[in-house]
Amino acid sequence: MPAPAAHPTAPPETRPVPARRSDVWTFLQLADSAFPTGGFAHSGGLEALWQHGELRGGRGLRDRLSECLWQCAQALCPFVNVAHEDPARVGELDELCDAWTTNHVANRASRAQGRAFVNAVEAIFGLRLRAAGKSPYHGHYAPWFGAATAQLGFEHKQALELFLFTNLRSWISSAVRLNIIGPTEGQAIQADLAPTLDAVVAHAGALRLEDLAQTAPLIDLFQAAHDRLYSRLFQS
Repeated sequence: MPAPAAHPTAPPETRPVPARRSDVWTFLQLADSAFPTGGFAHSGGLEALWQHGELRGGRGLRDRLSECLWQCAQALCPFVNVAHEDPARVGELDELCDAWTTNHVANRASRAQGRAFVNAVEAIFGLRLRAAGKSPYHGHYAPWFGAATAQLGFEHKQALELFLFTNLRSWISSAVRLNIIGPTEGQAIQADLAPTLDAVVAHAGALRLEDLAQTAPLIDLFQAAHDRLYSRLFQS
């Protein structure tokens, strides 16, 4: 019996040019919950809200997540925007983000996730992100995310969509693990919040550093009490 024919190999000059890093596969890889940023260890303040009786079922969670998205846009997206526009400023923005994030729990979580994200994209995609920064290196997630997505070739809107989506996905995942909702209800809430995500992305795109603000101070206050919870599943 004749051996099967080998798959044809295109001559070197006719092989397709590799796609830019901003292709759909890279976007999906960064959006995947398996991408090693350590987000699974953080609830974004939801655990503290839940233990203090501020989350009551799926409807209450949906309303809180909407507040969290708008808060994320106003308090973090300006760092993503400016770092994406000018990655060379990421060191300066990292320092400003450290000063801006006065909630010690949120500050710690931002640094932990940001450093894990920087380590991952440098190792996986061969970026040299920290060459654009300066000492001291805090590693806050938002500015380094903006700088990384710029180096990967993502458009500004894509970067914002990815940043906000991954935050929402992580919050819903933490709510499922806290047994506030089930997995199917979590996905239903995520689908229901799609129009809110669109509105938040549209609003966040024009925000600059002078627009930094806290729009959900109670969520921030409850998150700051996370370390005083009697029992904790998450780091923040």
